[in-house]
Amino acid sequence: MDLRNWQQKIIDTFPLIIKQHRRFILKAPTGAGKTVLASEIIEKFYKGKKIIVLCHRLVLLEQLEKALSKKHKVRKLAVSETGSAFKNYDILLSTNIRAKDVLTDAVPKADLIIIDEAHRVSPNGRGYKRIISDFDKRGKDEARFMGLTASPERRTGDQRDQLSLAFETIIDCANIEDLIDEGVLVKPIYRSHFVHDLVLSDLDISSGDFPVAKLSPAIIKSSMIDYALWSYGEERVKLKTKPISAWFCADISVAEATLENIRSLGIEAAIVTAKTPINERMKLLALHESGEIEAMVSVGVLAEGWDNPYCNIIVHLRPTLSKVLWGQSVGRGLRSAPGKETCVIIDVSSNWSTFGPVEKLEWSLWSHRRSYMQFMNRFNWIGKQQEDEGADTVYLLCKNELPNKLRCSNIYKKDTYEDDTCPICGSYAAVDIYKDQKLDHGLNEHGLHKLFFDRVPKVFEEMDLSIWQSLGNTAWKNSNEKEQIFLAFCMAFQEVSGDPTQTESDYWDVALAAEASIRTYLVKKSIQIVKQHDFNLSYLADGMLVGKEIRTLQAHYGISLCGTVFSTHSLDENERKYQKAIRIAERLAVIGCSASDNLPYFKAADHLPR
Repeated sequence: MDLRNWQQKIIDTFPLIIKQHRRFILKAPTGAGKTVLASEIIEKFYKGKKIIVLCHRLVLLEQLEKALSKKHKVRKLAVSETGSAFKNYDILLSTNIRAKDVLTDAVPKADLIIIDEAHRVSPNGRGYKRIISDFDKRGKDEARFMGLTASPERRTGDQRDQLSLAFETIIDCANIEDLIDEGVLVKPIYRSHFVHDLVLSDLDISSGDFPVAKLSPAIIKSSMIDYALWSYGEERVKLKTKPISAWFCADISVAEATLENIRSLGIEAAIVTAKTPINERMKLLALHESGEIEAMVSVGVLAEGWDNPYCNIIVHLRPTLSKVLWGQSVGRGLRSAPGKETCVIIDVSSNWSTFGPVEKLEWSLWSHRRSYMQFMNRFNWIGKQQEDEGADTVYLLCKNELPNKLRCSNIYKKDTYEDDTCPICGSYAAVDIYKDQKLDHGLNEHGLHKLFFDRVPKVFEEMDLSIWQSLGNTAWKNSNEKEQIFLAFCMAFQEVSGDPTQTESDYWDVALAAEASIRTYLVKKSIQIVKQHDFNLSYLADGMLVGKEIRTLQAHYGISLCGTVFSTHSLDENERKYQKAIRIAERLAVIGCSASDNLPYFKAADHLPR
């Protein structure tokens, strides 16, 4: 088999990967060929050995069975299956909740466990928790636990349910931009509109995303579907090939309203949902792939396990706080096909301006509450471009009123088009989003970084250390909630290692060890940090300035800790310590700290007086 460049690279380095890691994720974009890679890994390194392949959906199971059966003896586990595992077959295919007794028998026999769509692994969930525990306790020493996904991140603040508890590291196999250059994927062309009358600010997001029950009525009430239809009508006629589109909707009510509007334009369209029977779904998707159905409107089924390389327009009608959902759904349109040069991404959900282009997304095995809170700002990514790259990176929002009574509301980059006119409506009625939305109203991490490295050495030089460094107990005991976070940051900067780390797993091992040390100190001193709604960088800045929020005692004691570190470590070491200390303080703020803590890396009961 002729492998793609990135696949061959992983095959060549696989012996080293399994030597260094027992549980790992292979990350590659949607459409890159992860299933082909898995089959080749089995063929080259595990032929005749015992392998478990797990996924969370039956439709994915069908696809994996078809792909792997070409070269291997495969058995798809039935719900009612009993008996011993691996009788007359080498590869066991299953969802993670099927035939538990057979899986329990299979795990200690397996040489390799593969998890497809590994971002779905819930280390604290009913199915995967048992499998992970069995692998750790009873799995062969030489066995490996390998995940496959394009988006290795979970949207959860639950520290018992982090991907890092299932996997040690992410192996970044290929990125979208390289695969576009190689012709494996096509370039996404984004058309993003900000729908002014879609109101999301009042929705409760405590679940980690916009609740569908409240989101869908807001969508239907707004002009979002009108924007989607207007944009689609313009983009479909520009294509050199027949338009074949996928529409991602929040629920069935939005999907039905969308379908009605599409059909009113004389376009052949259909709906698929999780409740559509598999046989009917496969028939509809086949008609879609052939072009007989131009527009496929979906609710919760096309973001994973669906492959139609001829799809050349994605329409996003699903505002979300999930970077995974955004990345997975857009990635479905990037597969290459004969005559297909690009894929148009019509986003009327503000997901592009929130998360950024899918080819720029970054992933982490750890997450926390703030990791999705930041996405309530629907211009989050645009704001970060201004902060990170300087004032030359400006995005404009067109406010021109169109003949159809909609505002244009197209988002585009300044200095990209002649005279900065809007590429959609041709007018110049645009505003600077950064200034118009006041995205620079609060302190950003770049500003705090500069303040910290400028301020700490100056203040420390003038301090009487014999006074301030002896006041740690007093500073902590008398601190309020804001001061606790400042002190936690300073203590983290003191405690955490400044040595380089080679992988994300190593990074978090170091950070969590320092966090556990701080928690131990606080529990022993009977100091509790109350879980906060958010992590406020201004508390840290105020402490550096000895300002209004952080009092002199706490500010000077904290700076004395940081200043001592400055004087004994190199600039590079201090930079690495600072970056980790921000993350540790953030975690202590959003998780809190108490004598009842029971986290995977810290159990308070071990440090209480006996």
